[in-house]
Amino acid sequence: MQQLLVPINQFLGCETPDSWISLAKRPEQLTALLIDHCNCELKAAQTAMMMIRKYAIDKHSAQVLVTWAKPYEDFVYSQGRDVDAFLNRDIKKNDITSELVANTTMKNSADLMIKMVRLIKEEFHHFEQVLQIMTARGIDYSNIRAGTYAKQLISHVRTHEPLKIVDKLIVGAFIEARSCERFAKLAPHLDDELAKFYVSLLRSEARHFQDYLVLAQDIAGKDISERIAYFRAQEAALILSEDSEFRFHSGVPVSHLIPV
Repeated sequence: MQQLLVPINQFLGCETPDSWISLAKRPEQLTALLIDHCNCELKAAQTAMMMIRKYAIDKHSAQVLVTWAKPYEDFVYSQGRDVDAFLNRDIKKNDITSELVANTTMKNSADLMIKMVRLIKEEFHHFEQVLQIMTARGIDYSNIRAGTYAKQLISHVRTHEPLKIVDKLIVGAFIEARSCERFAKLAPHLDDELAKFYVSLLRSEARHFQDYLVLAQDIAGKDISERIAYFRAQEAALILSEDSEFRFHSGVPVSHLIPV
């Protein structure tokens, strides 16, 4: 695990503050932690899906993607969601790579498509795993409002191509790297089931981080270290700033969130 985390920790501009860990590990925060984690997994899949549809595939393939994601989005946005029915549904196919056709707009479209489809597949699976854990513990799923972490990172993305996609991919790398770092930090403080589960996520999260970074470099076609350094500073500032909400990617808890 430590070897896996070396490039992650070198990439990030700071460690998660102890005050966030102290709050996150408290039993009374477990419901909020798991619900937000569950939503983060789905959001990661949706973000990758939007990126593929915008940059990498033809119109027919975009519809295939929409169909693939429909059971997940129907569940999340339904008022009368049935967790058991969703988790026990008949899954005929969960890898649609062979059905997708890369476009010719961007020379890296095929690589982007393949890497992001694999990421989506894994994030969907993680979403279901967290949902299963929540259900077994009597925690109801809720489509809660996301924190501001990702939104604030995205606000720094440049608006013209190809710089826009390069920035989006760099942001994706930081979000995945921070997730990986927090899974590792939290695992020792959780019960055996959750600790084992969070450690099991490290390898895929680390690979997602690398995939985003390699794609950003390849699409840019030039050194992107200056842009990485810029987002490193922005991401670290968010993690080290006071945050009035507790989320999986939130910053330093403000005083009213910390129990006396």
